[in-house]
Amino acid sequence: MTTAQADTGRTVTTNIPARLDRLPWSRWHWTIVIGLGTVWILDGLEVTVVGNIASRLSEPGSGLSISSGQVTGIAAALYVAGACLGALFWGRLTDRWGRKKLFMITLAVYLAATALTSVAFESWWFFLFRFLTGFGIGGEYAAINSAIDELIPAQYRGRVDLMINGSFWLGAVGGSLLSIVALNTDIFAKDVGWRLTFALGTVLAFVILLVRRHVPESPRWLLIHGRDEEAERIVSSIEQRVEAERGGEPLPRPEGEITIHQRRSVTFVEIARTVFSDYRRRSVLGFSLFIGQAFLYNAITFGFGAILTTFFDVPTGDTGYYFAVIAIGNFFGPLLLGKLFDTVGRRVMISSTYLLSGLLLFGTAWLFDQGSLSAGTLTACWCAVLFFASAGASSAYLTVSEVFPMETRAMSIAFFYALGTAAGGISGPLLFADLTSTGKVGDTVLAFQIGAGLMCAAGLVAAFLAVRAERRSLEDIAKPLTASA
Repeated sequence: MTTAQADTGRTVTTNIPARLDRLPWSRWHWTIVIGLGTVWILDGLEVTVVGNIASRLSEPGSGLSISSGQVTGIAAALYVAGACLGALFWGRLTDRWGRKKLFMITLAVYLAATALTSVAFESWWFFLFRFLTGFGIGGEYAAINSAIDELIPAQYRGRVDLMINGSFWLGAVGGSLLSIVALNTDIFAKDVGWRLTFALGTVLAFVILLVRRHVPESPRWLLIHGRDEEAERIVSSIEQRVEAERGGEPLPRPEGEITIHQRRSVTFVEIARTVFSDYRRRSVLGFSLFIGQAFLYNAITFGFGAILTTFFDVPTGDTGYYFAVIAIGNFFGPLLLGKLFDTVGRRVMISSTYLLSGLLLFGTAWLFDQGSLSAGTLTACWCAVLFFASAGASSAYLTVSEVFPMETRAMSIAFFYALGTAAGGISGPLLFADLTSTGKVGDTVLAFQIGAGLMCAAGLVAAFLAVRAERRSLEDIAKPLTASA
């Protein structure tokens, strides 16, 4: 590494990004996956539990005066609204203060809000802390996805990012099965079981907080912000651990250097110009992917339990079994298809997963309209739809985290997540709750068709605009704003 003095700060020439990208997969990388990725399990637990306990919360004796529609509509929308605002608020701080500091703070916010949700005594309290829980989770999206992409080698980045974002559905499986136990009045009273589900989320968050202490700051972020000596120490330590794991075998030679004019911060004007002017086509892509997946997931999956109870007379305590099935399908999508995003390529895989899930959902809507589905076959159809949709949705986070410059990464993730999710995730649950509550088949079919249409539209946009980012360094995909010409 070489340094020189510049008018705005030091100029550093380094091969640190190349050294990180050329690392073979190791136990150290698994510690990153576990330390950072497990938070999506909590998110999946939260969303699924709330969807499954909606009917129980509305029953007399639950301890809350609230309707099922308010839980799947107002509370769901507030959770998403909190996530959108949290992403924007924490995203900016993530780019300024660093990845590690923020992924510790945002998890602590989530932990506290979830704990306070468990002791809700009035509907306003429940709504408030659902909003604050989302506020913490929104910050996690920006901080975690930034750190993951900057620490994982280029050749594995796609599959790892998809697998981590897909782990949301492991939490959904746990939430589904947990709700079955929690809603069993032979085990827990009506006003106790649902509280324990939120309390468990608090315990898991605390465990993750302890594990996460060992995840280092992103050397790429340190390098740009004038802390290159610290970045060098971290990368050297990682290399030593990986070499020791390989029995002393030398690591491959890093290829390529980059010269950085170090700066402490980047202004909003520079961020806006970069995203909306320099990378306009990539911005259109990001909006399209996020709007499509946000409506599908935040609108329709929030109300799946209501569909089962309304149209198929499934008992409230049994909806968790059905959720567990579609959650497993969701998890296996990114797990089994993730490698193809690094081999076949981003453009083919992103467009095909969006289009396939949209077409399958159109087919499901038609079968539902014809009265050809039972609770079991509807769940099977949704399992097929979400197998592809889950991989596509995860690739939306991957896309916006790797196609914009380093200095804007967290803010870009936050911005596209917030606007895309606001369009589909706030209006979606409110609209869908109204449509399913009517008990009319045609209204639910319409909701299915809207979600399917948006997924197909996003798939077509990806077919033309998706960036071929597979196995390329982040600095090659989008040159840092501080990089030398």
